[in-house]
Amino acid sequence: MNRLSVAATPAEASPPTSRRADDPLLRHDRPESVPPPPLRWPAKIGVMGVGVSRTDYAEAAEVIVAAARQRQSAVVSCHPVAGVVAAMRDAELRRRVNSFEMITPDGQPVRWAMNWLRSAGLGERVYGPQLMLDVCRKAAEHGVGVYLYGATPEVVERLRANLVAQFPALKISGAESPPFRPLTPEEDDAVVERFNRSGAGVIFLGLGCPKQDHFAFEHRDRVGAVQVCVGAAFDFHAGVKPMAPRWMQRHGLEWLFRFWCEPRRLWRRYLGANSYFALRLAVEWLRCRVLRRPPSPIETAEGSGRSSH
Repeated sequence: MNRLSVAATPAEASPPTSRRADDPLLRHDRPESVPPPPLRWPAKIGVMGVGVSRTDYAEAAEVIVAAARQRQSAVVSCHPVAGVVAAMRDAELRRRVNSFEMITPDGQPVRWAMNWLRSAGLGERVYGPQLMLDVCRKAAEHGVGVYLYGATPEVVERLRANLVAQFPALKISGAESPPFRPLTPEEDDAVVERFNRSGAGVIFLGLGCPKQDHFAFEHRDRVGAVQVCVGAAFDFHAGVKPMAPRWMQRHGLEWLFRFWCEPRRLWRRYLGANSYFALRLAVEWLRCRVLRRPPSPIETAEGSGRSSH
């Protein structure tokens, strides 16, 4: 069958570049780019007023790198018992960390509390050092740069070398050790400029808890990247401090291993934090499970309370 031929008018015969911008044919030839769907961060569960995310390694790494690829400003922090207790005891810190996009259950007792109090059904914790490796692996796959900020100059350089050796495709956009004192306003502005100029999508903070949480909160509106607070992961992956055996990690005894390695530095933290956490957990269990009262509300950075999921 012969196709019907129609002579083109002068307007139709003109080159495509002469079409108007609102020409439907031109719009069809050049479809508008579809914006990515909005990210959904994992829901949080209240652990004595601190919102901890119900998540796992795969989901946490996925959403961090997805946010980094979209150049979103976000904060993720990995909270063991000591981190949760610090937020429980400090109202301002609690409001700040509860505004973060994600707080992972870094310690086994935190995961147990979520399961016991709220039936979270978590099969594993989301340990900061392991999450750091998972994020680096996925960042290397997607060409997302990472920035290392924390520890000492020697540690951060060894960390950089070890990460590149483990993930050859990983782009380290920057690495530096801040001074062990508050930054001056000029130094702070310079740090923010280096972060943003580097093009990194993920900034790992190894400043220790709660300093890294305060730093992340105070810079979240000035840094166009996902800040991930991982604390001691810098020392572990640099090879300057040993990690607890896996059987101790599985049974919630990592604190005992770290206390054995550094008793003078950590005895007060673990003795006080662990005892306080256990006592508050017993009270919250009685409140929720026996008295059938609602859990402690999660306070936001603005100071308003909202109920736990």
